[in-house]
Amino acid sequence: MTDVSHPHAEETQLAEPHLGAVLASAGLDAEYVRAEGNMLYQRAEDGGEIPVLDYAGGYGSLLLGHHHPKLVAYAKELLDAGVPVHSQFSLHPEAARLALTLSRIVRRESGYEEPYFAIFANTGAEANEAALKHAEMDRVMRLGALLATIDDGITKAREAVRDGSATIPAEVFERVGLEPRDSGVAALNELTHHLVTRNATQAGRPPVLLTPEGSFHGKLVGTVQLTHNEGYRNPFKALAAQARFVPLDRPGMLRKMADEERATLFGLEVADGLVRLTEHDAPLICAFILEPIQGEGGIREVSREFVQEVHEVCAEAGAPVIVDEIQSGMGRTGDFLAGTRLGLRGDYYTLAKSLGGGLAKISVLLVRGSRYQGQFELIHSSTFAKDGFSNRIALKVLELLEADDGAAYRKAAELGDRLLAMLGSVRDDYPDVVKDIRGRGLFLGLEFHDQSGAPAAPVAEAARSGLFGYLVAGHLLRGHRLRTFPTASAPNTLRFEPSILLTDDEIKWLETALRDTCDIIQGGYRRPLELPGA
Repeated sequence: MTDVSHPHAEETQLAEPHLGAVLASAGLDAEYVRAEGNMLYQRAEDGGEIPVLDYAGGYGSLLLGHHHPKLVAYAKELLDAGVPVHSQFSLHPEAARLALTLSRIVRRESGYEEPYFAIFANTGAEANEAALKHAEMDRVMRLGALLATIDDGITKAREAVRDGSATIPAEVFERVGLEPRDSGVAALNELTHHLVTRNATQAGRPPVLLTPEGSFHGKLVGTVQLTHNEGYRNPFKALAAQARFVPLDRPGMLRKMADEERATLFGLEVADGLVRLTEHDAPLICAFILEPIQGEGGIREVSREFVQEVHEVCAEAGAPVIVDEIQSGMGRTGDFLAGTRLGLRGDYYTLAKSLGGGLAKISVLLVRGSRYQGQFELIHSSTFAKDGFSNRIALKVLELLEADDGAAYRKAAELGDRLLAMLGSVRDDYPDVVKDIRGRGLFLGLEFHDQSGAPAAPVAEAARSGLFGYLVAGHLLRGHRLRTFPTASAPNTLRFEPSILLTDDEIKWLETALRDTCDIIQGGYRRPLELPGA
């Protein structure tokens, strides 16, 4: 029998070996044995621990830090009490309490009076996938209702022509591209057949998903189509509805795209003894989905002007606005929702990451009451969603965040200002190395200038191959025991997403590491910045 607990050292690595090789090439192949606060710990050769300052923060999952003591104590209490994890297809009062709490907070942030209904999931990508499915289900139902209304009108017009109470003017034929005919039954049959066929073609067009350039919403079959980075999207392009990516810096482009995707359905009505043509916009735009601050796109905040255009165009098209707050939400920017200060109001919201406090894997889709389709609950489910343990942990997280009138949010804003000031000073002192500082609260990014012409050959080579950010991350880890990564679709931008436990010493730690790195990049320091083995 194979001993599965002790794999032989000589055996081939089977757990994502290619990724392991990539980590090794960048010097990021570290193993951590313990975590606490803003620290991860490696095991030293003498058996002791080596602290590593964690600025990656679980990609935004650790606003309260690693193993927050109150959450750990509560988790132990729940496990000791035998709280059921698997009790699917039964009542979950703790999920109901969590949904009510989230609805109350989101209503406060968005300004909407309606409640938000909750669909729970496990990961952010799954919550976004559920949002797309719900939006498409709603679109199909609205389209079906519109087609039924049009068919009813056509039926009534047919009856009126047949019994002689109405005639068909010549312009009706002309407007739909048919030769004018008499008002007999044969002409009527030709007209109605043409309308029904044309409407079926227009209604059968695939749904349109709109999202900004730079977006990242997950790597599942549907959500990966909303990821602007072609490297993630193109291998799976044939599997799901395609998105159109809207430039953030070109006012009016969203409206132009929406107009290009317009589909008109024709119907008939009878008025004053005449058959008239009616026109109806088919709901082809499934949804507009956006991050208030793009995470993997380089920590870029959308503008209030762009948000206003999104609201106006979506209202005209009848399409929902889906706000992805998976990385930016839960208080990380100084508000529960990053979109609050932008005036961004979502018909749908998705939350994850810090909702589980770094312990539970939980996410949620919140849908505004007037948009919610209850039937969705019967055709969408997830084995681990809505379990008693995760829901209770999430409730405790919200309790900690909302305590003392939102002291945690104020702390995130205050620490973010201090961190931003420090990063700004580094940029000012190294203007040829640091291009930009972006973000808000504890969701910040530092973008380097293109270093493909850097004097140090390893730096220039890494920049030309798109690995510059990983080279820097590896240096920060190996040289300064500081952990962070570049953003996925903007590899020259480093992310900084620490917890609200951040200290002045930890800010200084980062400053020292960044200044050393900038010195090396610009060639003013003797120690080289090299890839492992270089």
